[in-house]
Amino acid sequence: MNTPDAPSEPTAAPSTSGARSVAGVCAKPAAGPAKAPAGAVTVDPAKTGDLAARTKSSPPNTTFWLKPGTHRLEADRYAQVIPKKGDRYLGAPGAVLDGRRTNQYAFGGTARDVTIRHLTVQNFVAPHDEGVVNHDSADGWVIEHATIQRNSGAGLMAGARQQVRASCLRDNGQYGMNAYKSGDTLKDLVVEGNEITGNNTGDWERRREGCGCTGGIKFWAVDGADIRGNWVHDNRGAGLWADTNNNDFRIEDNVLEDNDGAALMYETSYNAVIRKNTIRRNNWVEGRRYAESGDSFPFATVYLSESGGEPRVRARTDKIEIYGNVLEDNWSGITLWENADRFCNSPANTSSGDCTLLTRDTDRCVRPAIAKAPLYGDCRWKTQRVDIHDNRFTLDKSVVKCTAKCDRMAVLSNYGTYPKWSPYKGEKVAEAITRRQHNRWHDNVYVGPWQFVAHDPSQVLDFGQWQDTPYRQDTGSTLDPQAGD
Repeated sequence: MNTPDAPSEPTAAPSTSGARSVAGVCAKPAAGPAKAPAGAVTVDPAKTGDLAARTKSSPPNTTFWLKPGTHRLEADRYAQVIPKKGDRYLGAPGAVLDGRRTNQYAFGGTARDVTIRHLTVQNFVAPHDEGVVNHDSADGWVIEHATIQRNSGAGLMAGARQQVRASCLRDNGQYGMNAYKSGDTLKDLVVEGNEITGNNTGDWERRREGCGCTGGIKFWAVDGADIRGNWVHDNRGAGLWADTNNNDFRIEDNVLEDNDGAALMYETSYNAVIRKNTIRRNNWVEGRRYAESGDSFPFATVYLSESGGEPRVRARTDKIEIYGNVLEDNWSGITLWENADRFCNSPANTSSGDCTLLTRDTDRCVRPAIAKAPLYGDCRWKTQRVDIHDNRFTLDKSVVKCTAKCDRMAVLSNYGTYPKWSPYKGEKVAEAITRRQHNRWHDNVYVGPWQFVAHDPSQVLDFGQWQDTPYRQDTGSTLDPQAGD
């Protein structure tokens, strides 16, 4: 994987076999205006700190035009641009804002409706879990035709109603974008037509094992997101990762390929449509690592963990529907998982302090109330109402270079044991996710030597067993086991 000072050189477009139409914007970024628009304030790269100073001295709703060249802030780690409401920043061809590995943040503050277009932002050193552009997660920002690269932390944070379009989020130390807003739900996010590549150069999951703190993009408590037409590739770790009380996502027409981990993780979240994506060659690094360690868990390229449809949470759908996707030569397919020991107020809940959208107060989830309705159901995130249909799954083990554990489709849980007062001990959750929570595969096409896991990791089934009693999965689906073997 590339170091922060050695940016990747992506091709101009994703490989074309079965691909949707997405732009390779990193190789060919759209050029900004060569002349200052009428009424714009011109910013001079020869004057260190000119951008921050002119922003401070200008009224709200000012347009700033950054001349060609490398613009710099004062040599203070906290020096940054603090926009006013409605400010617009336009970069001329070749305009770069460079943090010189000195400044932590490029654009911060709480002003709404700020626009940044045609500007490269690079070499800032935001701390872990913090971001360089829109550091304070202000609302209504528009980021278009921007290149945000080679920064520590996250290249970009997000606020409500933020739009990120046709931009290159490349080779950032932790995330391309960290869609997180402290103390608030982040609503109505649009991520469209971007190239998101080479992020997590800091390899944070290895530095902090189990941190769950990486991804091309990570989403936290986002209510309403349209993620479409992006090329998400070659990230170290997951491509897209929605974690903890996200809701109402549409993930469509993206190309997700060659990410070290899963292409898509949807964790402790609700209600989504995942459709018409091309997903290939993902999870080769992480899937292989777990398999070689002897782990029998079916780590997959689309991984739903404690996530499902919930009609009581308002959204454009009341289920998770996965359809019309092409998955080609990934390390395994789709896994639906529910950890029996993970629920509100359990020490096994890695989203510590958080509770479901149905029971906001974690302290309610205790004995004896949690042992019966409604808290028995509402204190846990459920993998339920997942409808997987009309997808094409192909696997050629000679391409993936694997002999075992790369060929799984799965719906399962663990045996509940913890904590002592848990009402979910034993096989209760495994029985529920497998047979009673309306998780269904049907009308799919499988090419290659696929196997299926149901109930728990020990139950590895062939296609006939998967379709037969008691699981009755993949009605109307076909399997050609010889192709690609």
